[in-house]
Amino acid sequence: MNLTFCVLVLISGLTLVQSVVETETSAGTQSCCPDLSLSHQELGAVKAKLEAVETKLKETESQVLVLKEKEALKVVFSAGILGDAAIGPFNTPTTLIYTRVITNLGNAYNQNTGIFVAPVRGMYYLSFFYHAGGEHPVHLLLMKNNERILDSSDHKTLNDGADNGGNAAFVELQQGDQVNVQLQPNTHVWGSLYSTTFSGFLLHQV
Repeated sequence: MNLTFCVLVLISGLTLVQSVVETETSAGTQSCCPDLSLSHQELGAVKAKLEAVETKLKETESQVLVLKEKEALKVVFSAGILGDAAIGPFNTPTTLIYTRVITNLGNAYNQNTGIFVAPVRGMYYLSFFYHAGGEHPVHLLLMKNNERILDSSDHKTLNDGADNGGNAAFVELQQGDQVNVQLQPNTHVWGSLYSTTFSGFLLHQV
């Protein structure tokens, strides 16, 4: 708003200068006064300076708009699961809902559904990690629009008290693509704020 106001003031000033120049030129045609000719030169220089300032302000305004657009395109999220308890086993594939949001710059991750929606087309880095007990198998999939991108799994063991795992990848997403972590049937993970997490960020637009 300030830059626009300044530009309007400058345009008004240029209009006034032009009017003065035209008036003085008309008077000079009748009187041919040397001093008046010098005044015309000075007014012309002022007009040129004002035009240069106006151009510079327009360039600055454009740069500010570009910076605002870049700021709006920052997308970073990371979330964990509330509660220290086992999640699963379930009979059907189940989307994990990471209810504890650590960061959500751009508000593209929904803590009520567990789904990240890409706000723009771009190259994203996505990752998930888990903690689980050894008494049940673990199998997690990173899904994009109901298609598998990555998976991470571990077999049931009798002598292993706990397991940790995860996976990560750079993925090109279109605007509106949905990404989530899916727990496979008859497997489980341990809900944890600190070790069972889902994260991602926009690397750059494409």
